[in-house]
Parts: sequence; structure tokens; C-alpha cells
Amino acid sequence: METVSIAITKSQARKFLLMYHGLYGEFEFRGKEGVLAYIQRVGCIQYDPLNVVGTNPELVLRSKVEDFDRGMLSELLYTDRKLIDYWDKCMSIFSVEDWPHFSRLRDHYGAWCRSNEVVVERVRSEIESRGALCSGDLEDNEKVDWAWGPTRLSRAALEGMYHSGRLGVHHKAHTRKYYDLTERLIPEEILSEQDPFATEEHYYAWFVLRRIGSVGLLWNRPSDAWLGIRGLKSLERNEAFARLVGEGRILSVKVEGLQHPLYMRSSDMGIMEKVLSDDRPNERASVLAPLDNLIWDRQLIRELFDFEYRWEVYKPAAERKYGYYVLPVVFGDRIVARFDPVKHRKNSPLAIHNWWWEEGVDSDDVRMVESIERCLERFALQLGTHYRVRANDASPSDGPGQQEKFVR
Repeated sequence: METVSIAITKSQARKFLLMYHGLYGEFEFRGKEGVLAYIQRVGCIQYDPLNVVGTNPELVLRSKVEDFDRGMLSELLYTDRKLIDYWDKCMSIFSVEDWPHFSRLRDHYGAWCRSNEVVVERVRSEIESRGALCSGDLEDNEKVDWAWGPTRLSRAALEGMYHSGRLGVHHKAHTRKYYDLTERLIPEEILSEQDPFATEEHYYAWFVLRRIGSVGLLWNRPSDAWLGIRGLKSLERNEAFARLVGEGRILSVKVEGLQHPLYMRSSDMGIMEKVLSDDRPNERASVLAPLDNLIWDRQLIRELFDFEYRWEVYKPAAERKYGYYVLPVVFGDRIVARFDPVKHRKNSPLAIHNWWWEEGVDSDDVRMVESIERCLERFALQLGTHYRVRANDASPSDGPGQQEKFVR
């Protein structure tokens, strides 16, 4: 029988997660150093190019870093080179110091480059002499099969060389990537490091530990939180958990009312101790990104927060329950609402199509409403604007709880 190291309530589990992600009480993270500190805590944040009121990484960091602006992230990626665009859980952003840990993934993608050496060498020569290039800078009309369908050979070469680590993202112009030679982007001392894992088992244990840290509390169950770990099946995941428990690197957490145990990194015990000793309420409201690390495991969030969330951007409009780019809202230790923002245009205010309170939430709670007001004002300020409500009528049958618009 598994020994339970810690026993907590659901409320304490929610508080731990919110505190872990810098969403509880006063802001923990500030400035570019705060951006780095948060990303180093969680390992990576997920990148997505869709931009309604900011891209996903911008929304993740806005809620965590008190004075965040998008220029901080761009500088850390493309000027300071302390962060890097690469694959972790899908397309992600993580510390450049983690680069050696992904050598096995790069080796896997190297097969395409080895099979297409002529075009790879031609593209490399172009970039070496001309500097950072995008696919439109390369003249080539030959088509090849690619992951999403037929594409230009030069574009496939750029993507293949990027995945294999021969190229990196020099910068982006909106969503267009400009590639440069990796050796011109990553310090030699990092680039020359060897694969740190002696075996596949060590590699999986590192990755499982990383993903537990990405969420904060995670269970040994199938989940989107494990996406991107090549070859990780149930057997490998079980073995990784057993190894990490045996080495004392993760602790089992029994949450009242949950059938399955959760796990946390032993190194995060300081945050848990703070949760268990600090009974002050959370007076701060926050807007969550659609791919926020906190909600990577949707089943876990449903059980802990009684909140069901599906990102509906890829659903036909007629099949959406809420809206295109709906964002959850946190207050206290609960997710209390969600809203559907209007796509932001330059010089226009932040506007909201619809606002939905979660079932059981008292929408007349003045303290909560005032905190959400401050949150939305700050959210709009980070967009360089102010906010107003764009009121579409909402029917109680459209979703759970009170379907009231949030009105100033």
C-alpha cells in the first residue's frame, strides 16, 4: 500500500496550486527576472499564435508577473537569449539552459535532415551568408509531403532543421518565424553539452518530474499534461513515478474527496508549508490563459475546482457552449467566472461579448466584484487600453449558473 506523505483538503489543494502559480495574494513575480523565475519554476509555458487579447504565453505571464509587458518576453527570447522557442508540451517557451535535455527529441527529428542532405546544406549555406531567413526568403517551388500536407521543400527544410536543432528561431514578425544557425543563438557551453541521461528510464523520470512541476500537483493518470514526451506510455510513466518516489524527489498528496493520490515535487514543500500555515484569504482576482499550466489537466481541475473547461476555438460556432476564446477568472481559491472577449483592435477598448458566473457564485459579493474590476482594468492596461462591456444577451440555458453580464 502506498504511504501518503501529506493529507490536505480540496481547498488547501486549490490554494497550493494558486500560490504555486503566483496567483494568490500579493504578486510574487516582477519584471524580466520574474518572467524567468516563473518559467524556471514550471519548466515551460505553452506557445500558441492565436491573438484575441494577447497570445497564450502573454496571457500566462500577465496573470503572474505584476508589471509584465510583451516586450519583456520578446527581449528574453530574441535579445537576451535566456529563453528559447522549442518543443516541450507542444510548442513551448523554456529556459535556454534546458536545451541539452532535449537532445533525444532532436536526434529523432534528425532523420529527415540526414535523408535530405542536399537541400539542408543549401538552406544552411543561404542562412550562413545572408543571416536569419524565413521561408518566404528562399526561392523554391518544389513540393514535398509534410506533417500538415504538401509544402515547399525549402519550408520543410527550415522546419526539419529547426526540429533537429540545426536552426533556432532568431525572431518572429507577428507569427512568422525567422531562422538562424543554432550556434549563433545558443552559447557554446550549452550547445556542446551532451545528453545528460544515461538511459531512457532516467530521461522519462526527468520528464515526469518536469511535468509535475509544470502543473504543481499532478496524478499518475492519462492527461494532456504528458503530451510531447515521445515514447511515454503507461508502463514508462508508472516506472518513472516509482523511481521518483523511491528517490524522494516527489511526495504523495492525499486530497480529501479525491480517489487518486496527487504528487508534488519535494523541492516545493516550502510552498505547501506556507499553504498549511497561512489562513489569509486571497483577495486577488486573475484571468487565466486558455492553455495556462494550471489547467493543463482538465479532469484534475474539474475535480478540484468543480470547473469544466474546454477551449472551443477549433469548434464550429454552432457547436460552442460559450464562445471562441473564453477565459476563466479566479478569485479566492475558486474559478468563479469565465468571459468571451471581443478581439482587440488597436486603439479600441477591451470589450466583452458575454460573462458567465459559475454555479453557486454570489455575483453580488462586493469584495469579489471590486477585485475583478481591478483585475480587468489591469488586464486592459496591459493591452494599452481601457475596458468596457459589450453586452450580448445571455440565456440561462446557455451554460451553468447565472448567465449575467459583468457590468461596471
